[in-house]
Amino acid sequence: MKKLVFDYEMKLTFSAPVTDHRFQLRCVPATGPRQQVVDVEVDIEPANEYETTIDSFDSVVLTGYIPEPHTMFNYTVKGIAFVDNAHIKPEIYKPLYRFNSALTVPGPNIERMIDMCRIRLSALPIDATPIDKAQEVMHEVFHAFTYTPGSTTIRTTAEQALAQRKGVCQDYAHVMLSVCRHVGLTARYIAGLLGGEGATHAWVEIYHDGRWIGLDPTHDRMVDDNYITIAHGRDYRDCMLDIGIFSGLEVQQTQWVNASVHEQRL
Repeated sequence: MKKLVFDYEMKLTFSAPVTDHRFQLRCVPATGPRQQVVDVEVDIEPANEYETTIDSFDSVVLTGYIPEPHTMFNYTVKGIAFVDNAHIKPEIYKPLYRFNSALTVPGPNIERMIDMCRIRLSALPIDATPIDKAQEVMHEVFHAFTYTPGSTTIRTTAEQALAQRKGVCQDYAHVMLSVCRHVGLTARYIAGLLGGEGATHAWVEIYHDGRWIGLDPTHDRMVDDNYITIAHGRDYRDCMLDIGIFSGLEVQQTQWVNASVHEQRL
């Protein structure tokens, strides 16, 4: 187990005043099967009242409304997470993670990788676990990509990312999800934080023996106690950390994000 102190901050700057700003945030890590989260502090600017709910994927959702003109929108989330991958609690099986989602539908490039992974999996021992199989897929995805910030957007599909063979953590995760689901594995998308990184991170979890086990295709390794889960779902669209609509005239927006995670000795 590790005690991780986290501090996540997002700043959104508008080129002109906006009004009637409605926002939905999934930025608060919640206590779950592999982590206990305590002492959470949320600060949103401009100051306003917001509602806290839990969505169908068990993610914490903050929703609010800012009617008055403003040129910036900021939020910070601070807290402590006790992460223990050695004692992950069981969860009920959900078959929806076996099927395609909007951003993971295979095309020719994904289908070729599925075929390659099926060959790799056929060479495994007969008693290979879903995690053994997922690791083979992870290795294949890792070697297929060059990590290239700015090469994709939040709307880029797994097929589009693999076609250009470059992307960021979201793309690695989407490709791995797509392949896993087509070689018989139950897989879901995770948005979270990782110690030592300056932004949020994404990885994959595979369902095995009643528990969800994490694999990080961006780094080609198993998820350990340095990872904090914020949200999970079928793909990125279920885990968007901040969504909003507002009124304004020809408004451009600039986003700045920083995430700090460091271990505090128990």
